[in-house]
Amino acid sequence: MLLPVLLALTLTQAPLTTVAEQSGWTRTGRYAEVESLCRAFPKRYPGKVRCDTFGTTPEGRPMLALVASTDGTLTPAAAAKKGRPVIFFQGGIHSGEIDGKDAGFWLLRDLLDGKALPGVLKQVTAVFVPVFNVDGHERFGPNNRPNQVGPEEMGWRVTGQNLNLNRDYVKADAPEMVALLELLHGWDPLFYIDLHVTDGANFEHDVSVQMEPQKVGPEPLRALGAKLREELFTELESRGHLPLPFYPSFRENDDPASGVNYGVSPPRFSQQYWAANRRYGVLVETHSWKPYPHRVATTRHVLEGFLRLVARDAQSLLAARKAVDAEAESGKARDVVLLWENTDTNRPISFRGYVYERTPSELTTQQWIRYDASKPQVWTIPYYEEVRAALTTTVPTGGYLVPPAHAAWVAEKLTTHGLRFQRLGQEVPSATVEVFRATEAKARPTSYEGRQGLAVKGQWTKETQRLPVGTLYVPAAQKSVPLLAHLFEPLGPDSLLAWGFFNNHFEQKEYVEDYVLEPFARQLLTKDPAVKAEWEAKLKDPEFAGNPRARLRFFYERHPAYDPRFNLYPVFRTDAAPPGLQPASR
Repeated sequence: MLLPVLLALTLTQAPLTTVAEQSGWTRTGRYAEVESLCRAFPKRYPGKVRCDTFGTTPEGRPMLALVASTDGTLTPAAAAKKGRPVIFFQGGIHSGEIDGKDAGFWLLRDLLDGKALPGVLKQVTAVFVPVFNVDGHERFGPNNRPNQVGPEEMGWRVTGQNLNLNRDYVKADAPEMVALLELLHGWDPLFYIDLHVTDGANFEHDVSVQMEPQKVGPEPLRALGAKLREELFTELESRGHLPLPFYPSFRENDDPASGVNYGVSPPRFSQQYWAANRRYGVLVETHSWKPYPHRVATTRHVLEGFLRLVARDAQSLLAARKAVDAEAESGKARDVVLLWENTDTNRPISFRGYVYERTPSELTTQQWIRYDASKPQVWTIPYYEEVRAALTTTVPTGGYLVPPAHAAWVAEKLTTHGLRFQRLGQEVPSATVEVFRATEAKARPTSYEGRQGLAVKGQWTKETQRLPVGTLYVPAAQKSVPLLAHLFEPLGPDSLLAWGFFNNHFEQKEYVEDYVLEPFARQLLTKDPAVKAEWEAKLKDPEFAGNPRARLRFFYERHPAYDPRFNLYPVFRTDAAPPGLQPASR
């Protein structure tokens, strides 16, 4: 009796078979399984797979990536030399949404065994990060995703430092994000695919695939992206899926009748971050109310579609990327949209939902929605598909200048983001630059993702400034120019300023006593007719006239002791590279 039992056990626990497969897709493995499989794949497929450790989490766990190519194209240099497109896909940025990990291992094994898409890994190099949020993955429990069907236990949404990695792409506060971005920019993949599970409503559609460029971004990439996305959806539909090109969240919470938006998010999110590098960023969201086996299979089918289509269209996609890189590096891609918004234009669409009712709750007094998943129903709802630029900028013909006081940490951010810069090796006593002086600065009332955000008003104006030795010069003519603008343009929602990195510069540090200002104000009004005229004009504003502190501040801002650096953004713009630049030592 013992031999058949052992044989059956061996067969059910074959090499490279995940806990998810062994359990019939009811459970998912712990991170020890990722470590074991990452070591096992190169042994099973020598010369075709690498297991790389690209970082260490704050809790001391290794961050792992598998690289697969059946002809041994396993490094960024080798891929670049062969003109090989790279697809980079990751699971577990939110570790409760873990479909990508199990789908990725399953698919990778079948690709290498030739059971799926034979030959595709001779045309595409695949880079697979099974779990991005490793420490969150090990905060394991059965109640981490209450509106999700399976697995029985899963990880947690945020990191051990309580940071949401899918809000961290631009500010890059998390050590995990720094490690991932350095890996990502090292590979420079044509497609970066982030694998998630939805939150929100209940309906029949089983997957959302959002991708840019296709509606926005450089035209050569946009046209090819739209074509690829359409073919992907046709393929998914032929396999029984109901894909959506937008995130299925209603414009008004829990009200399907309010409709849905096609959204273009800021680059704090994964897919738009990579799109800001003028590459393809993809967000895949399987539907949380679908059973785990269905969600994992759906994720696999999406990945198969991308691999097949990118392998087929590799040359045209790579040629388009080369063209948009040449445009940016020659300084011709200067206009950048920092924020997109939906217009009021909409059209009705058929949406596969369920019968539902919305009634007032006697407990909360708000509307309570209840779905009957036994009764499918096609809803006709408005789709707000049109987007327009809400905030744009034109980057300088030269670049950005960062004074030495901030050069060290800004240089680290630039390096993480794969951006080029140089240092000033000699002082420039007087340089004509653009400066941004805030006319208004308001901190967020509460912190967000560990930072006290700042909103400013103002504009760039020409001034003369001294540029000390050690000033950073960041040229605008580089391939990731949209990302550069998002970092340094102060009005952008994801700028370093908006995230609160420069808050000290918008805090008043020195003062003049009121009793000192009173006689100064009287002397100034007597001596300076222009100031007197301005003062009298301000008094016509009832809000100003009734505010003693505002009245006093009018004179303080004209006092010789007033700090000229108060509300001055410590990043300048320049139309040309300054003299005396040296290579940056990183």
